[in-house]
Amino acid sequence: MTMRWRSILPLMMLAAACGERAAATGTGPYADKVAEDVPKIEKALGVKFKTPPKLEIRDREQVRQFVLAKLNEPAVIKQTAAEESVYKLLGMIPDTMHLADALVRVLSEQIMGYYDPKTKVLYVVKDAPEEFVGITIMHELVHALQDQYVNLDSLESVVDDDDRAAAAQAVVEGQAMYEQMYIMAGAGGNIAAQMPGGWESIRATIRETQTTQPVFSSSPMVIQETLLFPYINGGDFVHRFKAHEPGKLPFDKLPVSTTQLMHDSAYFSKTPDVPREIVLPKIPGTVSTNDLGEFSTRLFFYQHTRDRELSTRAAQGWAGDRYALVKTPAGDALVWVSVWDTPNDAAEFMSAIDAAMAARYNVRPLVKGEKRHFETAKRTIDVDVREMGGRPVVLYVDEPAGTSTNMVDFAQVKVTAR
Repeated sequence: MTMRWRSILPLMMLAAACGERAAATGTGPYADKVAEDVPKIEKALGVKFKTPPKLEIRDREQVRQFVLAKLNEPAVIKQTAAEESVYKLLGMIPDTMHLADALVRVLSEQIMGYYDPKTKVLYVVKDAPEEFVGITIMHELVHALQDQYVNLDSLESVVDDDDRAAAAQAVVEGQAMYEQMYIMAGAGGNIAAQMPGGWESIRATIRETQTTQPVFSSSPMVIQETLLFPYINGGDFVHRFKAHEPGKLPFDKLPVSTTQLMHDSAYFSKTPDVPREIVLPKIPGTVSTNDLGEFSTRLFFYQHTRDRELSTRAAQGWAGDRYALVKTPAGDALVWVSVWDTPNDAAEFMSAIDAAMAARYNVRPLVKGEKRHFETAKRTIDVDVREMGGRPVVLYVDEPAGTSTNMVDFAQVKVTAR
């Protein structure tokens, strides 16, 4: 699940307090750096700044107060609370964790600088480590130039489709990451080819940089991977996009899912792999609906099995999903419907569920035909599969022990092509 707090992160980059400001051609903190980077970025992207980028300074407390204010907006409070509940049901964060508090800590630590598409200002954090400042300014200047040709807010303001929002944000961040690295490498051809180990070396370098951040390093795996995804996977997508579509910009045809972002065959083929539309029946007590996507499905399995190959294999063949968070008198419940390309893909997914339940609860399924039933002291999990519209569809229901297992009528689920 690509959490809403991450998919709106660029929108969160607001600052109410006044600070020092420098135009690209003016004076002030980092003005020389901005003036030096602007022509390099214009050359790399092939377009010019319509107006000079502006820069302001913010201290750490201002950043923390900004993150607090954004997370305290009513819509964000509601969304973050729902996401916290789903994470806990999937066993991806501790039951005792308050997600909003954790996000304030990790985001306050992580932010070295940011571009705000609403104020059109690039912000740099006061006293940020010098080794990060130059990289940050160059990266955020790419965002400033992007925003003069593409509405960044509209690209990432996707409602109730976190997987699509993750793919869009990954293109935005991925282009900034790629172009920043391209310029730093001397704009001399294939970046990955210039580094020992190629793109995998770049991935490792990004990860290793984050291990120096103590709050980030101690955060749950899902928070770490969700924050890294747009930079690592987004940069990889832009790297591949340039090879497939030289001279073009990726914003003309954004990937609509993390599947398209991660797999060439899903995006670059003549018939792109578009997720199926899933409509859940009305479920009393539903408080939120959204999707996970291939990437977050993979994280779910890796969280419990720590088996990278199994997790990747279990999530491949994803063709769409939809979940509902349901409040019951006995506690929270999760209804999760996923569509798969082939019966073998669905079988891999269900087999991985067996492995995840064994690792998480030390239970094995009671199998009746295609159905699986898991019983623990506190939870009941039922998994079923059937064909709809020529595709296998899996229904996963996780509810408090003792709750009726007839929470949703599988026959009322609708799956259609988009």
